[in-house]
Amino acid sequence: MTQPPIGGASGSPAGPSHQDPALAGHTPGAVLPPVAGHPPYQQPAAPKRKRGLLIVSIVLGAALLLCGGGGTAAFLALRNAEDGQGAKDPTVAVDGFLTAVYKDRDAKRAATFVCSAARDDKKIAAKVAEVQKYSTEYQNPRFRWTTPKVDNQTGDRATVTTKVTMTTTDEKVADQDLRFTVVRKTGWWVCEVA
Repeated sequence: MTQPPIGGASGSPAGPSHQDPALAGHTPGAVLPPVAGHPPYQQPAAPKRKRGLLIVSIVLGAALLLCGGGGTAAFLALRNAEDGQGAKDPTVAVDGFLTAVYKDRDAKRAATFVCSAARDDKKIAAKVAEVQKYSTEYQNPRFRWTTPKVDNQTGDRATVTTKVTMTTTDEKVADQDLRFTVVRKTGWWVCEVA
């Protein structure tokens, strides 16, 4: 005795065999409607996304952006903030700087005329030490300078020039032309000496 093939009817595949009356009139390979009494196959529902996690992530991202942006803005705004009033005029800033370096030989006082972006206490102290060293190398050096003159001023920036002259008691003389870049923030500040 032979067994019918699994899932199929017995008999010849080419010949009409026993047909289900519900399949009458349908072509082979066509999608058939579900048989009454059996529900169609349903896929399990996709898990719902956790909206709370998404909202928390967005809120945290926004908070980090605001805090980071605010901190950066505060740094940029305050890094060039001057800690004094500055001079009322570009020439006054230059004259105050020259007086502090060449006559008073006071690096801290000289720094009060320098803008915060260019203020380097070590360099200012080195310049004052250089001027101080002249007193040991030369006989009683004295420094004077011409009245500082604004050569060019555009808005909050000015170029000021002067000539510094050193004279000694043994009649040695040395001149140096200096050009200062002075900027206005809370007042006028020396930012560059060339």
